[in-house]
Amino acid sequence: MKNEELKNRDLEVLWHPCTQMKDHEVLPLTPIKKAYGVYLEDFEENKYIDAVSSWWVNLFGHTNKYINEKIKEQLDTLEHVIIAGFTHEPVVRLSERLVKLTPKGLDKCFYADNGSSAVEVALKMSYHANLNDGKNKPLFVSLTNSYHGETIGALSVGDVELYKDTYKPLLIQSVQTPVPKDTTIEAAREAAQQFEELCKKRAEEISAIILEPLIQGAGYMHMYHPEFLVLVRDICDRYDIHLIADEVMVGFGRTGEMFACDVAGVSPDFIVLSKGLTGGYLPLSVVLTSNEIYMKFYCDYNEYKAFLHSHSYTGNALACAAANATLDIFENENIIEKNKELSAYMAKRLEEFKDLENVDHVRQRGMVCAIELKGYTAEERIGLKVYQHGLKNGVLLRPLGHIVYFMPPYVITQEECDKMFDVALEAIKTL
Repeated sequence: MKNEELKNRDLEVLWHPCTQMKDHEVLPLTPIKKAYGVYLEDFEENKYIDAVSSWWVNLFGHTNKYINEKIKEQLDTLEHVIIAGFTHEPVVRLSERLVKLTPKGLDKCFYADNGSSAVEVALKMSYHANLNDGKNKPLFVSLTNSYHGETIGALSVGDVELYKDTYKPLLIQSVQTPVPKDTTIEAAREAAQQFEELCKKRAEEISAIILEPLIQGAGYMHMYHPEFLVLVRDICDRYDIHLIADEVMVGFGRTGEMFACDVAGVSPDFIVLSKGLTGGYLPLSVVLTSNEIYMKFYCDYNEYKAFLHSHSYTGNALACAAANATLDIFENENIIEKNKELSAYMAKRLEEFKDLENVDHVRQRGMVCAIELKGYTAEERIGLKVYQHGLKNGVLLRPLGHIVYFMPPYVITQEECDKMFDVALEAIKTL
């Protein structure tokens, strides 16, 4: 099979996400035949470094030998079973490990299929827990510039103007409070004060604040100081508001620690995990919360206090096997420390972008780097130009508008890092 054949077959039957399909009249699709390590390879043996971890999910490289083996072992034993009234060893072991790994006080795991679904689980749990306490608190707070997924509830607490304008009649109640404007501690304190002003006026309505700790992914990789999390935790405690940490993107080592909340030493009431949870192999997400919140739903059947949510593939055994294998690698290979060395090397290469004429700002948090370009309008589609230049030169870069970012798998070598940065540097210089 050749690239051209698969492209044509695809366009006959597929509708791709985050894509204006009309673009593919002039922008060819890139068919992938196989993948290994940081590389994607097409049917004509062209290779591309996956600099975005295939939408931020891949941690330890494509077709990782160890994760492959563990999934194959599980496949011969149990592929899936209903998790209502039944259980299995992989999901129990995974839950035990997550309870130990996540910030203190997160004692129970509730599984779903993807990040958006898990966000909805956390929102419903927060509201329902308050309801079981006799409090009707239907309002949620999120940060400006935030993104939490694209199901109706997840969209409701995001702050993406395009989505809100289009789907506004369908959305649940939410209000935004300003995100810290930059990475300074002063900006963190100013934003926290604004959140507290909102709480003074509306705390009795607010069930929870949901935020992406430290890095707003789809929000152009905007980053802020850990002090904001510390201050928000304190405000939530004083005003009886839940804190939901959406670590779908930043969890599992992306920020330099296992979880972004660890950087600030903060324990949320709910933590939402997905993407890297299975090393990028299979759909799985989980919400962890406290025993205190869990007990608010613990009741006789006829009391109607039980939590109302389910997914057919909850706790899927194959996905749990992939997740357990992923945690094995973290445990056995000292990944967090290795990542700190790798992120230091990435920081050195990032310095080369700071003096470019069309670069406005460069930022980094752990294994996430972002380069903000200046002087461009949305109509110029500079991100698309960078993307095309990258593909021509063997690197998958998928900018967010005017933000060129790097979020590679943790197995990337310094040599592969060099190619990734070199190609991006060339692309930006040619704009």
